[in-house]
Amino acid sequence: MKIRNLRWIVPTAVVIVVLAVLTVYLTAPRPGGRMDPDSTSPEGARALVTLLRDHGVDVITATGIDDVERDARPGTLLVAAQTLFLSGDDQLERLSQVPGDLLLVEPTTKTREKLAPAIRPDDAAAFGGGEPDCDLPEARRAGETQLGLSNTFRAAGDIPVQRCYDGAVVRYRDGNRTVTVVGTAEFMSNSGLLKEGNAALAMNLAGDRDRVIWYAPQKFEGTSTGDRKLSDLMPDQVRWIVLQLCVVVALFALWQARRLGPLVAESLPVVVRASETVEGRGKLYRSHRARGRAADALRTATLQRLLPRLGLTAQADPAAVAAAVAVRCGQDSQTVGYALFGPPPGTDDELVHLAHRLDDIERQVAHS
Repeated sequence: MKIRNLRWIVPTAVVIVVLAVLTVYLTAPRPGGRMDPDSTSPEGARALVTLLRDHGVDVITATGIDDVERDARPGTLLVAAQTLFLSGDDQLERLSQVPGDLLLVEPTTKTREKLAPAIRPDDAAAFGGGEPDCDLPEARRAGETQLGLSNTFRAAGDIPVQRCYDGAVVRYRDGNRTVTVVGTAEFMSNSGLLKEGNAALAMNLAGDRDRVIWYAPQKFEGTSTGDRKLSDLMPDQVRWIVLQLCVVVALFALWQARRLGPLVAESLPVVVRASETVEGRGKLYRSHRARGRAADALRTATLQRLLPRLGLTAQADPAAVAAAVAVRCGQDSQTVGYALFGPPPGTDDELVHLAHRLDDIERQVAHS
């Protein structure tokens, strides 16, 4: 009797363990970058991709341009996000030749000029949302939304362009192709879908076709070297040259050490003025053309000083911060929000103008 029971207990235990392992694997959090179709992080897009597939949309995730070209065909929709990693002219040229419709999510200037030349940026970024105020069926069915801080666009020429949500969503026809551009990816992310109307708008735009190619690169294509080491990339002649140089440097160091004699400890206090430190860091930013990083540093420092004066915390919503600052300064909240949370400046003059603008905002809040 005991042997019979044991025969049933062991297989049952094995099945339970296997089911438990599968459950943990399938429900475990999946980290990833922004708009990553497999990521369950707040900035990922796994929720939207899952909803599309549940509604019968064939979503194909592409990891490179080759995948996009292989799977694209007339009647498909290409969703292109994380376009900051599309810096090569060859990449953009190949994407422009892909058949089917195009949905550009928060494109960079270079990507927009190549893939959506019929539109151009509007005057300033704004907190998008509200009613669509357009005839685009996808936007009208979604109704009121909360898109957050978004870039806005308008027509660059005579081609008819449909503008929704004050330009945060635009669409036009380019021959046989429909090109849709949205100024923010926030409403399509895992966390953004929870806000009013966002899920409907994201589903309507991304689910416009039965077949969707989701292309959101998380790194520059062609930069990975796999498991190869640096020494594997060197020719044999270079290895001998490097070895000889190491021997020469070692011999020269020994020769100089004998001539210099023993080290003498001496206290030499050095005082570096704060202005020199700021000027040096500014030159480093300028030499590397890191306008975005410099703007982030200026905005972060300004917000750290402004938030205590406004009685807000670091977790406060950007719209609430902009509204509070606007009340203290007597300015428009969208203009203030663009200065505090807008896109990075494109030129050095814009960066200097942003620095003066942030200084004026901080001074007005301090004296209000």
